[in-house]
Amino acid sequence: MTTGRSSTSGTLTPDGEGISTFKGQDRALRADRLGTTGLLLSVLAATAPLMVVAGVMPTTFGVMGIVGQPLLFVILGVVLALFSVGYAEMSRHVHNAGAFYAYISRGLGGTAGAGSALVALVAYNALQVGIYGIFGFEVSGLFATYLEIELAWWIPALLAVLLVGGLGWLKIDLNARVLGVLLLIEVALVVIFDVAALGDPGPEGLSLHAFNPDTLSGAGIGTALCFCVAAFLGFEQAPVYAEETSRPHVLVPRVMYLAIGGIAVFYTVSCWAITVATGPDAVVGTAQEQSAGMLFFLTEGLLGETFTDVLHILFVTGMFAAMVSFHNVVARYAFAMGREGLLPAAFGRTSSASGAPGTGSLLQTVIALVVVAAFALADDKPTGDPTAPVLHLFTWMGNVGALGVTLLMAIASVSVVVFFVRRGATGAQFWRLAAAGLATIALLFIVIYTVKDFDILVGSGPDSSLNWILPGIIALALAVGLAQGLLLRSRDPERHARIGLGNEAFQLEKAAETTPGAER
Repeated sequence: MTTGRSSTSGTLTPDGEGISTFKGQDRALRADRLGTTGLLLSVLAATAPLMVVAGVMPTTFGVMGIVGQPLLFVILGVVLALFSVGYAEMSRHVHNAGAFYAYISRGLGGTAGAGSALVALVAYNALQVGIYGIFGFEVSGLFATYLEIELAWWIPALLAVLLVGGLGWLKIDLNARVLGVLLLIEVALVVIFDVAALGDPGPEGLSLHAFNPDTLSGAGIGTALCFCVAAFLGFEQAPVYAEETSRPHVLVPRVMYLAIGGIAVFYTVSCWAITVATGPDAVVGTAQEQSAGMLFFLTEGLLGETFTDVLHILFVTGMFAAMVSFHNVVARYAFAMGREGLLPAAFGRTSSASGAPGTGSLLQTVIALVVVAAFALADDKPTGDPTAPVLHLFTWMGNVGALGVTLLMAIASVSVVVFFVRRGATGAQFWRLAAAGLATIALLFIVIYTVKDFDILVGSGPDSSLNWILPGIIALALAVGLAQGLLLRSRDPERHARIGLGNEAFQLEKAAETTPGAER
């Protein structure tokens, strides 16, 4: 934010916190809350590394039969690094809590931005709410195992919704500390497993067979990419916090590159360690036999029962950290949309006590309560499948969210190219534009395969109506958002022109409020 600047909207002055304020300061997020470490931890928490290693990796091995999954993480690391080149450069020019839609608005116009905004809101809500299913299921399992108490999955899930919502009202720096502690412990335990597996390999020794390109052959490669790209989601959230950093043009690109590099290396090594522990020839069979218990099965053999018990507990806390992180992102998207007229104005105001986007936080909490309650009523039957919350709430919502975010990344890559071409910066930004172009092609490939193989992703069967209903949620959000953008362009061109402008979006409104006869 800029301090000490005057405009027709009044004079902006720094307050005691070192942030820019003006009449109506609750319309701006507080700056200088996050440094490199806090921002990095907030972003990485959403990736839920233990949930990926214990959940995504065994599923990809078992369902897809792809031995070369470690190589997939290398490939996706390259693709997302290409995406980050242009995305990070945009973050130097645009500082807005509505990152994706703000960038898309600057390149492709306000109507495209409005469509993208609703897709982002729906996708991140789906990702956040979906985790409550596996969280509740795992917590109820811990109660049964260690306390011999039968606990319905939806009880811990609903309690988690309320706790996460409460944290959403607090300062982001407190949340960053909470997320950071949980994340570091989680990562440390996975690293211990990696060292143990590589130090005491299975029957085939330290085999590098999982990195052989021949292991990627087969019809499941596109669907496996869909599974694995979801493991990276979270790194793209860094620009959402741009307004809450002191030097967004420096910190946001730095954090994005650190996140992509760290995630790619961590997942590649951990996935390779799994193949070493079982042996490449046995990894698919072991995954099919053990399913989501594969990692715990391996750690019990390598590191003992106590370590495995601790890992179970950290599995839960890691999911909680991811829920908090995604909750913060949803709240900030709602704040940005409310500030620019895409949601009611109440969402565009922050809490006077903490400076957090309280109304957006409340919106996300209400959505989570409604969805979890609906799944509880539908799935929690005495004769029902006890894994329903995992197979339904987690799988359905997780893949809907992953589809939405991957689509947004593809559109944002196109927007990067258009943005710099229109500014006459094609020559100066050529290598960044080339990277964005390559990323667009790769991301669209993943989007197409996600939709094509959605029945495999959610286990619904080839003839299920879910195969078009669930991806249709993202298509509907995009259509409604575009319709809203077109309506604004025809009925309120000034508001339409503000979409994606961030803090600048309401300066004209402030100017109007200071004119004689204007109402607050």
